[in-house]
Amino acid sequence: MNRAPMYDLAVLVGRVAIGVIFIAHGWQKVADMGLNGTAAAFDQMGVPLPTLSAWFAGLVELIGGAALVVGFAVPVFGVLLALDMLGAFLIVHAGNGLFIADNGFELVLALGAAALLFAAIGAGRFSLDYLIAPKLSRSVTRHAFAA
Repeated sequence: MNRAPMYDLAVLVGRVAIGVIFIAHGWQKVADMGLNGTAAAFDQMGVPLPTLSAWFAGLVELIGGAALVVGFAVPVFGVLLALDMLGAFLIVHAGNGLFIADNGFELVLALGAAALLFAAIGAGRFSLDYLIAPKLSRSVTRHAFAA
């Protein structure tokens, strides 16, 4: 597939920006609040299995965000991050409207959509995925949602 040079640059910038946001939120859950604090907050919000959910959200956001930044296993982490945001949407934010000031879902929606987009398009040429396995990277990107 022959793409314009700006394509891979745009994918890189988007991956890094979204990855940094996920890292910040994962770090907040893992280090700032601690996973026990996050689990307690999740319990107050009515999140099912709050301890397991805190571990999942914290680690997926921290590790998945870092994976987006460097472009490693982007289709896999994109799906995991999108599922994480789907859970946040359904369990915490959906009933609060759109705006983040009201604990709404605008950030969750944007992050989830971006993660799903990266799962579908892959990491691009400026990534570890491309460096490690360029043929596999292009194949995964081409067939990500074909089934």
